[in-house]
Amino acid sequence: MGGALSVTFWGVRGSIACPGPSYERYGGNTSCLEIRCGEHILIFDAGTGLRPLGQHLTTQGPLDMDIFLTHSHLDHVVGIPFFKPLFQATNKVRIWGGHLLPEARVRDAVCAMMVAPLFPVPVEIFSAVTRFNDFVAGETLHPKPGVTVRTARLNHPNGATGYRVDYAGKSICYVTDTEHRPGEHDRNILALIQGADLLIYDATYTDEEYPHYVGWGHSTWREGLALAEAAGVKTFVAFHHDPSHDDAAMDAMAAELEKARPGSLVAREGMTLSP
Repeated sequence: MGGALSVTFWGVRGSIACPGPSYERYGGNTSCLEIRCGEHILIFDAGTGLRPLGQHLTTQGPLDMDIFLTHSHLDHVVGIPFFKPLFQATNKVRIWGGHLLPEARVRDAVCAMMVAPLFPVPVEIFSAVTRFNDFVAGETLHPKPGVTVRTARLNHPNGATGYRVDYAGKSICYVTDTEHRPGEHDRNILALIQGADLLIYDATYTDEEYPHYVGWGHSTWREGLALAEAAGVKTFVAFHHDPSHDDAAMDAMAAELEKARPGSLVAREGMTLSP
């Protein structure tokens, strides 16, 4: 991979995984991204897409990686107990969360999921060197040499964090599980994505659907495009697809996106982008 910055999509859905023939082209796994900064591995969110990513990574020898959670709702963390690298003693894994302090910590959230009667084994089952790191959204992190991760607070029930990865002069922004306020842009997001090469954004609802889900913590692709335009973002990617949106619905969205802002994309499982 050399010095390249890239992102691979392992899960692009929101809310719940939706397998089946109607979801083959875009995928049915929930949120999980693999961002490579040269040889450094940064994972964003740990939905069901984390499991196939783990299967892929286990072929690559001893691993040292960071997992950044946008938040701890189930669709974004449920892959953690099924992530094979956590069961290999030669690996080092750090799990980050910026949305829980001071009331709780990211380890608390994972432990609460991996507890009887919901789950048969606790986090102590992990044999990898596993660390849980908490921060406050808005902080700037430096997980690896040359890698800068900026963060911002998002508008989502129970809190969420948006991320911007800068490496080798390029930038990828990951802004999902956030709800816009009609008629105004979120200043936290605008500051985070200013001049970015790539913006991956919560496009759960269409404009027609959104009024029925006010307060649920999600946005639309049109709002994402407006943010991208206002911030001078080069490429926009629609993400966090609603489980009711099958391949045909996603094809229609892709066509509308291309018409509205040529070069815009709809996230698909297995897709790799390099800014």
